[in-house]
Amino acid sequence: MTMNLNFISSSKNLFPRKGAVFVIGTLSSFKKGFHKPFIPDAQAQNFREMLKSPAMGRSPLQYSSLTGINDPYKIVMSILPDKVSKDNSPSRREWIYQQLEGLEAEERGLVIVAVEDTVYLGGAISGITRRLREVNFKKSAKLKHIDVLAVDPKGKIVVIDEAMKTLATETAWACKVVDLPPNRLDPKIFAKEILGKVKGLAGVTATEILGKNLQKEGLNGIYNVGKAAVEEPRLVILDYKPRGATKTAVLVGKGVCYDSGGLSLKTGGGMVGMKGDMGGAAAVVGAFMLLAQNKYPHRLIAAVALVENAIGPSAFRNDDIITMHSGKTVEVNNTDAEGRLLLADALSYCARKYKPQIMMDAATLTGAQLVATGLLHAGVVCNRNDLEAMAVRVGRETGDLVSALPFAPELFQNEFKSLVADMVNSVKNRSNAQSSCAAQFIYSHFEDLDIPWLHIDMAGPSSTPAGLGTGYGIQLMARLAREYL
Repeated sequence: MTMNLNFISSSKNLFPRKGAVFVIGTLSSFKKGFHKPFIPDAQAQNFREMLKSPAMGRSPLQYSSLTGINDPYKIVMSILPDKVSKDNSPSRREWIYQQLEGLEAEERGLVIVAVEDTVYLGGAISGITRRLREVNFKKSAKLKHIDVLAVDPKGKIVVIDEAMKTLATETAWACKVVDLPPNRLDPKIFAKEILGKVKGLAGVTATEILGKNLQKEGLNGIYNVGKAAVEEPRLVILDYKPRGATKTAVLVGKGVCYDSGGLSLKTGGGMVGMKGDMGGAAAVVGAFMLLAQNKYPHRLIAAVALVENAIGPSAFRNDDIITMHSGKTVEVNNTDAEGRLLLADALSYCARKYKPQIMMDAATLTGAQLVATGLLHAGVVCNRNDLEAMAVRVGRETGDLVSALPFAPELFQNEFKSLVADMVNSVKNRSNAQSSCAAQFIYSHFEDLDIPWLHIDMAGPSSTPAGLGTGYGIQLMARLAREYL
């Protein structure tokens, strides 16, 4: 299925139009009449009484009306609460996404959304974009044409610039690759997809370290996790270097195209949905594209470790000891704690080769993140107070919500004690801040370099409860890369 998303900048010729119209705004925006210039009076009259005294609580209200004509045949008006709590996003991204349920079934549609401030525009756009799924193998799937019009609370049209259009494109792409089944997105196909995206992009070079060449580079963590799969493990590195750049930012993503758990095999039910274990890599590539196509002034490295954690005669085993890129040794005590091996290698490699001023990694790393911070907030671990505070603020502005977890390596390092190696790869006590412990394991492989670092455990927000990709993390990393340097 193909999606045609079009941002319009004029109210001319909005009607008549085929399909459904969705109008979304806060209660105060509706009372200011933002919708009036765009909805024909005859079709808006059904909502007038409802707007006078809506039973507004903490959740949105939605009114839907069939028009009795075909142009459009239906108007849906969603009233969002004026207030959001301190740990929610004023972009109201999640509500916008929820209120657009049914849009994906429309062949044609118009979305009119009122944004309180342009700083929240990206959140609104990503909330709309992720409703339109490109991956649909049903015979009935058809081409979809959706127009989007953004306005301020008074109805003045907000122009969508190229950066916002890129955000929509990359959000849709990230959702697509997370949604693809593993037989249509293995490490080889994923790498080809990524390399195709950057081909011809000004200032960008790409490198692929493949199979046994990973061992030559000391990337034994990545190699061992993926060596049993049909398609070889690899590290794909994208390098954007604009003229005059003196600073460097590094983004690293976990790209496990399917996670069986390895020889520490997941149960059948626990394995369902593991096609999405590459959501961190998708977000990193999306953030890279958003920055590289919109005049990012600094050098930017995106490194994504692409593997399948499979079982077979050559699979890595519990009790194996792996010498990592950092030179430290890891005794494997859980092959299903594979993501941290990928990130530790990739971050150590990038830290030592590119000497960045900031590093961020994104991964669907631990189920414990959902217990700690929930379905919608990533858990972040950071070694700098200013970067952590910035991540919380930017997350709130973009809708890529985050909640800070403890950074205290000295308190968590005993969880990884080994009698025969520098560390094991999985905690002894599962009740001791597992997400923070996983981050501490990763950090231990480059802690000697003291680089500002943000770890984003996005196991929850990377996909919906139904298992669909969200594009989470693209804006968060792109904004932080711009604002921190």
